[in-house]
Amino acid sequence: MDLTSVIIWILLGAVAGWLAGLIMKGRGFGTIGNIVVGIVGSFIGGWLAGQLGISGAEVGGFSFASILTAVAGASVLLFVTGLIRKAS
Repeated sequence: MDLTSVIIWILLGAVAGWLAGLIMKGRGFGTIGNIVVGIVGSFIGGWLAGQLGISGAEVGGFSFASILTAVAGASVLLFVTGLIRKAS
């Protein structure tokens, strides 16, 4: 993966985090926090999709599948971090 792919995925993750924050109302960390969680979640979702063989959704790519994967990964991570935050 080259630097351009990483930058594209970070930007995609930022948008995905923002969208995930809208989807997961009440579980977020504010706009900036959701963007950071979205970046991490999109990397996790992209990596997992690549491991599962989902075409076009690997980290560094830019397609409809990668957008859906990034939003799903960010939403799941927001959900999990919300549960952890609520439990502590």
